[in-house]
Amino acid sequence: MQKRRTWPLLMAAIAMAGVLYVVYAFDPMGGGFPFPQCVFKSLTGWNCPGCGATRALHALLHCEPAAAWRANPAVFFAVPLAALALIADRRGAEKLRRVLFAPAAIAVLIAAILAWTLLRNLLCL
Repeated sequence: MQKRRTWPLLMAAIAMAGVLYVVYAFDPMGGGFPFPQCVFKSLTGWNCPGCGATRALHALLHCEPAAAWRANPAVFFAVPLAALALIADRRGAEKLRRVLFAPAAIAVLIAAILAWTLLRNLLCL
């Protein structure tokens, strides 16, 4: 039974390693970057909550936290939160799962994402 749960996780880890390699190897600001432009920004002219995340990840992979912060400070909160949620979900940490996936926590997360989107576009952050 354990092999069935391990296989998808292993495949996801390999895919993530591939994505991280591409983000490390290719500068998102340079020509020839293989990922598409943000659809939300292309349609509206506004930055989505994740705009700059690829540039931030590229900077972090090159040990440039200040450049990552300028690209998208939300990455410093989103990545650890996502990792914590994944660990809680995979490890069966039921108490942590109840806190992270509670309706109130989801509502706070959605409100934070909406606030971040509005603030960064209206205040030009």
